[in-house]
Amino acid sequence: MLWYDERSAGLGEDLMAEVGETLTRIGAAPRSFPVWPGASGRPDPPRRAVVRRFPYVVAFEENPDRILVLAIAHAKRRPLYWLSRAELGPA
Repeated sequence: MLWYDERSAGLGEDLMAEVGETLTRIGAAPRSFPVWPGASGRPDPPRRAVVRRFPYVVAFEENPDRILVLAIAHAKRRPLYWLSRAELGPA
């Protein structure tokens, strides 16, 4: 967030608002988001939600009683670093 605010005042707050909106969309319809590429063989594969306006994605799992956010990750850096956080671990 600080990096964005250093570029333009208020941009970090815009990022946080967009992440919040993405989490709201996930909560409303988690199955409307695509399964993370390459993870379709898992029983409850992680899904991917793109954050609008910013190069971030939300990786999450849908479980019977909750939605587990695994990462809010930069779309171009350290791909899949968060995968070990998934309940089943790496495939």
